[in-house]
Amino acid sequence: MNKGVEPSVGFGKNFNVAAVQQKLRAAMAPLGLLGPAGLWLVLLMVLPTLLITELSLVPGLRPGEAIEGYGLLNYLRILEPTYLQVLRRSATFATGTTLLCLVLGFPVAYWLALMAPKRWQNLLLVLFILPLWTSSLLRTYAWITLLRPSGVINLVLSTLGLPTQSLMNTSWAVYIGMTYSFLPYMVLILYASLERLDLRLLEAAADLGANPRTAFWRVTVPQTLPGIAAGCLLVFVTSLGDFVVPTLLGGPSSMTISRLIYNQFLGVARNWGFGSALSMVLILMVSVAIALLLKYGDRNPDIYS
Repeated sequence: MNKGVEPSVGFGKNFNVAAVQQKLRAAMAPLGLLGPAGLWLVLLMVLPTLLITELSLVPGLRPGEAIEGYGLLNYLRILEPTYLQVLRRSATFATGTTLLCLVLGFPVAYWLALMAPKRWQNLLLVLFILPLWTSSLLRTYAWITLLRPSGVINLVLSTLGLPTQSLMNTSWAVYIGMTYSFLPYMVLILYASLERLDLRLLEAAADLGANPRTAFWRVTVPQTLPGIAAGCLLVFVTSLGDFVVPTLLGGPSSMTISRLIYNQFLGVARNWGFGSALSMVLILMVSVAIALLLKYGDRNPDIYS
């Protein structure tokens, strides 16, 4: 027997069990921290999305029916002019609401961040976001009280001798309600961005002869562009899937994709396959918006640092 030959265990001569165990523990530590949130996301987002994806491929699936086959008929049905018009209207409402929130919210955020007294900033910010502490349903019913034919607005107009007009069940009512609902989100994000504004660059621009308008477009806007993009994305995504405001203020003529999905699952139609396909289209639209933000929203964040 050759005593100089050691039995091979398959790991080599310099194998260190303790070092391998230490590397495994180091690799498992992040998984342990991410585990609870990851499990939550898998159970409440990934698995339901996969289920909706499967149902969207079942033509004409109704509650209680067995899945007999798969196909793309539900997605092809979305291409019909009626449903394309619903998608177009939803995107129009979301885009218009986003632009209105940006135009109305930027001056407010600018004043809160740069011009308001420092000791009152927090209080003013809380007062501005105070409506978010109430239910969106209650806020929408409050707008119904204001906009209906016998509402407060028409009462004031008639008292002043001005012509009255009902805005209920119109697109204007939807824009008003959605802008009111999502304006605080835009202001909060823009406020956080404007609060980090480098005022030295504005002083330098003034020293170089730039007027306030030029300094605003050449200095303020580029510095706050990531905040503008983030605020626009949040408002667009939220308003795209809003259900309460278009339903209560818009009436039957303001059908949106969220209301159409509701009708397929809980309404008269009861077509879960088509409703799932519409849900996947809505998820795709939101994903595209997020992808655009990630690609173009803040490509060079340290340009002014």
